[in-house]
Amino acid sequence: MWKIYKWNGHYIMGDLISKHKSEDAALKKAAKEIDFTFAEKVKKDKEVLIWLDDTNHTPVGVIVKRIRG
Repeated sequence: MWKIYKWNGHYIMGDLISKHKSEDAALKKAAKEIDFTFAEKVKKDKEVLIWLDDTNHTPVGVIVKRIRG
């Protein structure tokens, strides 16, 4: 499950925008809801993070997927 979070002025993972089953659907929704210019995909232990940055490379949101097993 891909979850889209938007920066709320205090936390990067502040406001949950929506949940999606596919990465493409999550990126399309994020493009509508969050004004971002750059997206960087990072794979950590049991999660995939897509950091959403504005033109100054300041984080404005993140898309998270936790991997089971």
